[in-house]
Amino acid sequence: MAMVLAFDVYGTLIDTHGVRTELEEALGDEALNFSQRWRDKQLEYSFRRGLMGAYEDFGRCTREALEYTDRAFGGRLSETRKEHLMATYARLPAFPDVAEALDALHRSGVTCVAFSNGTRAAVKGLLEQASILGYFDDIVSVDEVKRFKPDPAVYAHLRVRLESAAAETWLISSNSFDVIGAKHAGLRAAWIRRHAESPYDPWGGDPDFTVSDLVSLAERLIGTNG
Repeated sequence: MAMVLAFDVYGTLIDTHGVRTELEEALGDEALNFSQRWRDKQLEYSFRRGLMGAYEDFGRCTREALEYTDRAFGGRLSETRKEHLMATYARLPAFPDVAEALDALHRSGVTCVAFSNGTRAAVKGLLEQASILGYFDDIVSVDEVKRFKPDPAVYAHLRVRLESAAAETWLISSNSFDVIGAKHAGLRAAWIRRHAESPYDPWGGDPDFTVSDLVSLAERLIGTNG
């Protein structure tokens, strides 16, 4: 079987800080800090639920993280504003490099799947509104096993769904915890370092390689396919 690329969605394909415009209307200069805190808490809640064995889907984690972050910032968002923010989260934009890279990979015959903590419906909606759904052969959601990345069961499920060997399966992610999880599970992995100042978690599981954007990833992998 040829190489298969499993793309993380939130933070890798889709810009999770795409909510900043609406946040700026309510919070002004604090919008970026709020957005980052919301994202950090969203992931923390998924990790904690995974450890507790108390799975709820990623949308629930996102909503609860928004509620926490609003409280931490003094409860300045109305319920209507919070509902609007959740609706905006379902329409987040893709990063500028995504379509070009996916198009190149698609034309070269590389199999690409979306692999996400989000539900299949949520991920499909995001990819569709970003006009990139057609580049993917499938969507694999952790919701199918009721676990969250970086649980090893999630990466094992990915391989079962793809019917692929570990050496042929690549995890593509901007989240170092995801890359480390994939490497721990025996997969290959590329880290998309979207911000030059972002450090990689210093506890092993180094990526097979690091690039700053998906176009560079496509250029590197196309020549090795097959």
